[in-house]
Amino acid sequence: MLSRPGKNATRQRVHDRIRKKLQGTAERPRLNIYRSLNHIYVQVVDDLHGTTLVSASSAESKKNGGNVAAAKDLGKVIAERAKAKGITKVVFDRGGYIYHGRVKALADAAREGGLQF
Repeated sequence: MLSRPGKNATRQRVHDRIRKKLQGTAERPRLNIYRSLNHIYVQVVDDLHGTTLVSASSAESKKNGGNVAAAKDLGKVIAERAKAKGITKVVFDRGGYIYHGRVKALADAAREGGLQF
């Protein structure tokens, strides 16, 4: 009997499909999300040069883990750091995750912080 692929393998396939269409440039870098069980990691990436311009994670703050409140705080933090580097427009890469819950909270908080996508 064949076993089904796991959730992360399915997410990775979806992410690969999304990445075929998205590319971050210096003018409009890619806002990438990775969601682990305990934390959320986000980075702003210039794919043409292969460099990470700005990054943040919920592991940096001691108060929250990887919940929705931490995602909101993280969205504000990444927006502040990106604006400090002169980045206002980004391409949103949800990383193969469903746009719901922590991913949506992070995106909404980043928009409130001043990022456009």
